[in-house]
Amino acid sequence: MSDALRVHDAPRCNDVPEDPLAFLEGLEGASAWHVAGRDRSRTRVVTTLLHGNEPSGFLAMHAWLRSGVVPAVDAICVVANVEAARLHPVFTHRSVPGRRDLNRCFGDPRDTEGVDPEARIAHAILDLIDHQRPEAVVDLHNNTGRNPAYAIGLDPSREALALAARFGRHFVWSHLRLGALLEAVSSCPAVTVEVGKSGDDAADRIARAGLSALLETESLFEPLDRGVEVRILRMPMRARMRPGRRLVMAQALDPSAHLTMPDDLDRHNFEVVPAGARVGWVGPAEADCPLELIDEAGRDRAADYFERQHDALVARRPFMPIMITMDAAIATSDCLFYVVHDVRQSSSE
Repeated sequence: MSDALRVHDAPRCNDVPEDPLAFLEGLEGASAWHVAGRDRSRTRVVTTLLHGNEPSGFLAMHAWLRSGVVPAVDAICVVANVEAARLHPVFTHRSVPGRRDLNRCFGDPRDTEGVDPEARIAHAILDLIDHQRPEAVVDLHNNTGRNPAYAIGLDPSREALALAARFGRHFVWSHLRLGALLEAVSSCPAVTVEVGKSGDDAADRIARAGLSALLETESLFEPLDRGVEVRILRMPMRARMRPGRRLVMAQALDPSAHLTMPDDLDRHNFEVVPAGARVGWVGPAEADCPLELIDEAGRDRAADYFERQHDALVARRPFMPIMITMDAAIATSDCLFYVVHDVRQSSSE
């Protein structure tokens, strides 16, 4: 394996520091642990901290490694962006300033491995997955806004929905190709799981319970309890700021901004915003809609969904936003929210 990812045997539980921050500080960089399970013929992979400011998965993994539980099958536990997570204040940096988002590097050709540290870590994780041939890969994340726990996948297969149901009751069916780990795994079911907002105790509990279920359940893809259903949402469009526009989060118009969005906008996550509802305020320097809304074909559909009425940005038709970020920098550089369509509810049976 590459020296970009240090792979260790399972630690003895007494060797794992009680304090998760001490555990993080003791790592030499991106790290993985191979924990032997009761069934050595199968393997499952779980990754955490691809973003350094999303700690719930790491905290759950630390607690699980410290518990000394023997998993149902071999488990590969990965802590990825250690360098970003350790930057002061701890767990506040998505990535190392001036460097790339690690979870946008998995689409790079592998012959670019030496270009930057993030590409080297991404390729080392993929090499590990290729070598281990797991039956499932789960990548744990937090949101910057308020959300129920949900999974994201490229195909709402029975196996992917079973993985989603270990953590929540929503599955987002994505067509996006952003260079995320999820998109680079084709040999087995793989999902990204967003467990909730960073720093939220409920998100930490969901991550811990879901991780235990993922690694300790004998038959991962067997039907769950009767009546358990997973809501499938198709992700067709991505809302982001147009180039050169400034976004501010506030409760009233900021005249210096091209767009002001309510600082409690994330209350609408997974809810239908009705036609005619105000979704923000447009600044006097903006002549058009400051948002673009890109569909699966790469077309900008903003004019179909939003219109300006004086200084208000108003919904032209009902829509359901998810993954709303309340971080203006992330909203400007990456994405403000996604718009989804409700496809169906799928029973786990």
